[in-house]
Amino acid sequence: MQASRDMLEAMDVLTARRDFLAVQSSGIKWVSHGLALQIRESGGEDLRVGYTVTKRIDKSAVKRNRIKRRLRAVAADILPLHAKRGCDYVLVGRHGTALRPYEDLKKDLIWCLKRTGHARPKSAGETT
Repeated sequence: MQASRDMLEAMDVLTARRDFLAVQSSGIKWVSHGLALQIRESGGEDLRVGYTVTKRIDKSAVKRNRIKRRLRAVAADILPLHAKRGCDYVLVGRHGTALRPYEDLKKDLIWCLKRTGHARPKSAGETT
């Protein structure tokens, strides 16, 4: 099940460096095979998300941007449905992100949310 257009519009994107640094310094982090997830309680009602891939992962900007596109797609499918509101989420690309199957990336993100305790509880009719 994919997120609706309304759910996607409710996600704000982190762009300021200070926001990324705040999540990195005062948040919690969980690492999976395909990505790393950093989370910080923001206190608001919005769901904010940011994406980062460092030059240590790949020197090529083309490859780093491909990884970020994959992270954006995974976040759009998973976060509106499974993540708690009022948090900032930063998805960090890893060496395996570019080649990992998309379904496995989705499972990685859900697993990270569950392990950090930031997964939204399932509703009555939900199967995933």
